[in-house]
Amino acid sequence: MSQSQLSRHLTLLQATAINMTDMVGIGPFVVLSVVAEIMHGPWFLYAWIAGALLSFIDAMVWSELGTTFPEAGGSYNFLKESFGPKTGKLMSFLFVWQTMIQAPLVIASAAIGFAQYTMYLYPLGFWETKAVSGMVIILIVFLLYRNIETIGKISVALWVGVVVTMIWIISGGVAQGHFLEPIKHINDGFELNMAFAAALGAASVKSVYSYLGYYNVCHLGGEIIAPQKNIPRSMFISIAGIAVLYLCMNISVASVLPLAQIEQSQFVISEFIQQIAGPKTAMIATILILWIAFASVFSATLGYSRIPYAAAKDGAFFKVFAKLHPTKNFPYVSLLVLGAVAFGFSMLFKLKEVISAILAMRIMIQFIGQAIGLLALSKRKGRDFMKWKMPLYPIPVILAILIWIGIFISTGRSMMLAGLGVTLLGMIIYYLKTYTKVLPYTYSILTRFIR
Repeated sequence: MSQSQLSRHLTLLQATAINMTDMVGIGPFVVLSVVAEIMHGPWFLYAWIAGALLSFIDAMVWSELGTTFPEAGGSYNFLKESFGPKTGKLMSFLFVWQTMIQAPLVIASAAIGFAQYTMYLYPLGFWETKAVSGMVIILIVFLLYRNIETIGKISVALWVGVVVTMIWIISGGVAQGHFLEPIKHINDGFELNMAFAAALGAASVKSVYSYLGYYNVCHLGGEIIAPQKNIPRSMFISIAGIAVLYLCMNISVASVLPLAQIEQSQFVISEFIQQIAGPKTAMIATILILWIAFASVFSATLGYSRIPYAAAKDGAFFKVFAKLHPTKNFPYVSLLVLGAVAFGFSMLFKLKEVISAILAMRIMIQFIGQAIGLLALSKRKGRDFMKWKMPLYPIPVILAILIWIGIFISTGRSMMLAGLGVTLLGMIIYYLKTYTKVLPYTYSILTRFIR
């Protein structure tokens, strides 16, 4: 080969493992208490069901686009192809623009959560906590600095740890003999009104965060074996598996700990294990939770590193990001830059700030944008153009758009404005890049500097 190329070596098992490890992470362990506090009643389980339903519906959109355009970069290609030559360039640029901000936020959120949960094992000061989160990101970049075959094997090993830990947590609640009690009382005091709808919306912002990653396989589309079959399968298997694990974990915890304790706890799973098996076992459980958090950072960083690479290879981003490692064939410049930005974010932000910012920043372009793009593509090319077709089209697409709009509103005014501001700034930069000589000149200087 005269030029390094991405190669298709990821199997269905490995793709599913990458998805599931990205989805779980530290999210459900930190967010469980937040969701319970927002809902403030045994019906907090509905927020986790809502997150699963949204993920399943949205995965249909990703499946159609992912199988039709199975290349590195995922949404970058979807937006570019769906909206046509002119608008597609703008939308795909905006996606890469917001990815360079929100992807490091996702990576940083998992690293911050890792450091936060470490405090159950050992009390950490402010700077010690920042040091832990920073070291997690450095180690992740080190492990990802290798070929995709090795990464696939590492992903499966990390995924096994994730599944074993979740099953152990769930079985602990089952063994207590009260596992079904939270389900029996899920509607105690329940009233379907505007207050419940508002609480469900706010709680769903947090629960959806814990499901994000079901589409990670689409960012690795150029490295998946038989993508037309394995991309949809890996997403639906991941969502179904994670939804069952999340619901069972929440039910298990609620069958042992009182709701008031769940709502106020910073280490709810560790306290749950301590209640049923003692402090030493709780420490082991905490170590396994940290394993899961680490696995999530690993998987998320892997997927996101392919997006700037895909854009640069297409001529829409700095050319230096299109470089592949000469012997290991992975986008090393993209990996190193995202890792460096994520390291900086992990030093600056707190976890709760990051979660809402992640959703607000990506909903408009990535989720709503590509759903609208699928409608436009289907109208322009016809439904036979799609390599995988969702049932009941276009109902799932319309539902996905409406639900994402609701989630966007639920992030709050400040986060909505921040998301809109980032998008507007991206549009200005795109205009300067495309129609003036200001950014091309800056681009050439930065490229020489990075080299």
